[in-house]
Amino acid sequence: MKSNGKNDCIECTINNCAYHAGDVDYCTLETIKIGTHEPNPTTKECTDCESFANKSGC
Repeated sequence: MKSNGKNDCIECTINNCAYHAGDVDYCTLETIKIGTHEPNPTTKECTDCESFANKSGC
């Protein structure tokens, strides 16, 4: 499942996340948590990766 630090099951294009696999669009975490900032989400824009951590530490 994991090769070169990336998790082949979790694709990700958020380059400024601390868990981004670098030169490939994958996550390095074993699992991620998906949540929402809306009381009744109806579109993908209403969802969030709650495992996100800013690479710069901010």
